[in-house]
Amino acid sequence: MRDRFAGSMATVAIAAATVIAAIWAPVMSITPASAQVALKTPWGEPDLQGIWTDEFDTPLQRPAKYAAQEFFTAAQREELDKQRGALYGDDPRQERGTAVDVGGAYNTAFLTIKHVGARTSLVVDPPDGRIPPQTPEAQRAAAADREFRLALLQSTDACKNKEPACAGGKYDPTPSPRFAEPPPRYHTGNFVRLNRSDGPEDDGLADRCLHSGLPEFGSFFGGSFRRIVQTHGGIAIFYDMNQGQGWQRNIVMNGSPHLPASVRQWFGDSRGHWEGNTLVVDVTNFSPKTDVFGSRENLHLTERWTRTGPKTLAYEVTIEDPTVWTKAWTARQEFTRQSDEENRIYYEPRCIEGNYGLPGLLHGRRVEERAFAEGRGPDPRTKDSVGGVLSVQQDPLQ
Repeated sequence: MRDRFAGSMATVAIAAATVIAAIWAPVMSITPASAQVALKTPWGEPDLQGIWTDEFDTPLQRPAKYAAQEFFTAAQREELDKQRGALYGDDPRQERGTAVDVGGAYNTAFLTIKHVGARTSLVVDPPDGRIPPQTPEAQRAAAADREFRLALLQSTDACKNKEPACAGGKYDPTPSPRFAEPPPRYHTGNFVRLNRSDGPEDDGLADRCLHSGLPEFGSFFGGSFRRIVQTHGGIAIFYDMNQGQGWQRNIVMNGSPHLPASVRQWFGDSRGHWEGNTLVVDVTNFSPKTDVFGSRENLHLTERWTRTGPKTLAYEVTIEDPTVWTKAWTARQEFTRQSDEENRIYYEPRCIEGNYGLPGLLHGRRVEERAFAEGRGPDPRTKDSVGGVLSVQQDPLQ
């Protein structure tokens, strides 16, 4: 899916100026509510159909440097574009050939980098642009997850060299006795792997061609699109994101109640209705295997989708979970419609390499363990397998 800017990928071979030129995109104007266009389907409902994407990069939470600003100035956006163009054009990585570099697997050639958006954060409420503090219960659960992950890393070069992957951890050459333990709760880290391969769940969700679910705010890895299709009795949204972790979502529009509380789904249960020209969707019944910024089965979303013009769509979602956050919070995105003509032939992406590769990953670790037991190689527990793309960690928008 294209038609969003001339070029989207920054490669290691191009200079910073070329990166900036390659990601050029027009500035979108947000249409005031009073000027909204009421486009209709043939049967009289507001028409949200089409292929949509957010054409700008906006941090989820407002960076501390811009604490008092809801919007960037034009000069700030220009400067950030220059900084990011140089950063991703240079493609900074860990030292070539190191275990942590190989563990990262990707460089900036795999990323979709866009111009900086007008807003300093997707979060619009609270007014400071920050996700509210977590409850003590949620903080304890997150700390237990982090402690377990760092324990498994303690004897690796990542901790020895104080790599970002081991931030908060401490190096100890002796492998942790916790390697035999199950995680404190179901491991859901999207791009976070445990430093072992005892089972498929030790790898991040993306490695297994999965995604953590709604709400979906996009990714550097392949961007993010949604195709909305409406019928008389329902609405379907196909999400094309990351590197093939796409998924289908159906919104029930017949006024029926949510599924019983005992029925849990990866992307929740969506029930929608119209309020004027706005589609309002109530989403509950999430699986405890999902993880949205720390929220799992108690996650509750209220989404609002409003067509604001022939090629613009506003999305707002209020996110609440009293077991995780001290108050509800709201994020907002503005989408631009993509060309139906240029996307008339669309080969639906599917992430399959993780499914095919997992048996090899598990078998490979067993071979390493056997070789170590026979004195023919290093202890695999001391080999880092978490990695990361360093340039993303250094992005001034993060």
